[in-house]
Amino acid sequence: MSDDKEFLGKEPLGKLLFRLAVPTVTAQLINMLYNIVDRIYIGHMGEEGALALTGVGVCLPIILIVSAFAALVGAGGAPRATIFMGRKEYDKAEKTLANCFTLQILISLVLTAVLLIWNEDLLLAFGASENTIGYATSYMNIYAIGTIFVQITLGMNYFITAQGFAKTGMLSVAIGAVANIILDPVFIFGLGMGVRGAALATIISQGLSTIWVLCFLFGKKTFLRLRFSEMKLERRIILPALGLGAATFIMQASESIINICYNSSLLKYGGDIAVGAMTILSSVMQFAMLPLQGLGQGAQPILSYNFGAGNKGRVKSSYFLLLRVSLIYSAILWLSVMLFPSLFAHMFTTDQALVEFSSTALRVYMAASVLFGIQIACQMTFTSLGNARSSATVAIMRKFVLLIPLMYALPHIFTGNQTMAVFLAEPVADTLAVTFTAILFFFEFRKALSSM
Repeated sequence: MSDDKEFLGKEPLGKLLFRLAVPTVTAQLINMLYNIVDRIYIGHMGEEGALALTGVGVCLPIILIVSAFAALVGAGGAPRATIFMGRKEYDKAEKTLANCFTLQILISLVLTAVLLIWNEDLLLAFGASENTIGYATSYMNIYAIGTIFVQITLGMNYFITAQGFAKTGMLSVAIGAVANIILDPVFIFGLGMGVRGAALATIISQGLSTIWVLCFLFGKKTFLRLRFSEMKLERRIILPALGLGAATFIMQASESIINICYNSSLLKYGGDIAVGAMTILSSVMQFAMLPLQGLGQGAQPILSYNFGAGNKGRVKSSYFLLLRVSLIYSAILWLSVMLFPSLFAHMFTTDQALVEFSSTALRVYMAASVLFGIQIACQMTFTSLGNARSSATVAIMRKFVLLIPLMYALPHIFTGNQTMAVFLAEPVADTLAVTFTAILFFFEFRKALSSM
């Protein structure tokens, strides 16, 4: 890693995006292992595997909410810190880092208390049945204790990658993921702890990642250093960061609400097998989205720095490079899912009935995933340029205005197969949302460039 703080404004864009995006994409793929490795092991727990998988799947909305709060602070604060770096205002950049760290500590304490007190009520509301609630609470009671590790690791890692230390950010995630892969079978099968062992392995692994992140941000290699003297919360620093992070928060937290709606609707129309299939589908969706978000995170420091520095040409070229790469990835992903859906399903379960059901549902659910590249490229650029209003608007449009109403409306239109009609809501909403996002981006991006 170069010691030149201005390399984001100087190096060739193709080479720079490759150098930053490869580690961030890798980090996102590794981060996904935290969520899916548990499910892969749990789904192979013998006769109880299918029910245990469904029970842990019901925990996903809560896990997504915890991650969303980390993104609210980190995904909003990090681009602002990079924009300040582009303007050579390093004191404001470091104050942004320190304020975000303080806020994440406070949020994690509140979330831990809420999850320990009300987790069973939340899980029942999120789609757990009498057959699966025992597995769900066993997992969540332990996972809740590690909330602070999730907040610090995910939230502060945004500031590492935002400075251009993409490989360091990747290692933050890799350390925990490797530990999780090793510890999962030891706790689940070796010690006979089942789903409780999966949760314990996860929080220990996240704790190791937290130690790595803090050592780096308090150390001497970082451009922006955590300093205790700047950790007192200031409204002028933290409120704009939260405003910018709101879009990412909505995007991730809405996944939790979407999962709740999906689970309740699918339980009504298709029973436990449909809810179990949704666990598999949501995991594959993560596989689709996380690498795209990794590409966006790799491009974010380039876009934010050059926007702050007033380099109009590099901002425009960076966006179109991000768009091309994102579209190529989403097209490859879509083709893989359409051709080999059962391959994805077999990763999570050996139950043949669940595999067959999930394979059919997956083709419906991911039918419009080829368009994801446009959605993510535009939304990440909005965030990178500090356009909080537009970024939040497209996030709300896709999830709340389109997807949730369609989820409840389509089963009443396609009454022949109401379960598949629920899954159909996703591609219909995605197609409409991408159209809206592309139109809004056309006008807002031109406005941003002309203002530089």
